[in-house]
Amino acid sequence: MDIQLIYQKTIKYAADKHAARDQKIPGTNLPYVVHLSNVTMEIIFAAEHSNAFNLDLAVQVSLLHDILEDTGTTVEELAAAFGTDVAEGVQALTKNDALPKEEKMSDSLNRLKTQPKEVQAVKLADRITNLQAPPAFWELSKIKAYQEEALQILQALNGANTYLEKRLKDRIEAYSVYFEN
Repeated sequence: MDIQLIYQKTIKYAADKHAARDQKIPGTNLPYVVHLSNVTMEIIFAAEHSNAFNLDLAVQVSLLHDILEDTGTTVEELAAAFGTDVAEGVQALTKNDALPKEEKMSDSLNRLKTQPKEVQAVKLADRITNLQAPPAFWELSKIKAYQEEALQILQALNGANTYLEKRLKDRIEAYSVYFEN
């Protein structure tokens, strides 16, 4: 299957699942699929700047990366629809709700380190996309914590994808504008 067909199949699946929950990008009226496509755009550009990059895997995982957290979809459903590698990649990107909040990110990052670089790249691309203007309802402390968490991601996934690491580093620096006087 070529990458365009993979993209179309996967985005339709993801859009249906997220739309069924009427999920929007926080602080906007935009359907959540816009976020998913933005993360995937980062992945496609990263693939052009990367050697031996499995774009098929990365595109599928990027379009599905929040599906376990945000919809009723199970790992088994994902594996049946997209294969075990995709399902395991998405699962590694999914925070474990059984853990205390302060442990969720480090647990996810540790699981990501066992995944292919393409899955790790999705985490970098996701945070790049999320480091835009924060929702108006966020407190200053949450904005600062989100930037700190982005630094944690960048450090933990060092070596995953040079192109995305540079983009994330630049976005982290630019994000300071949202809390500097």
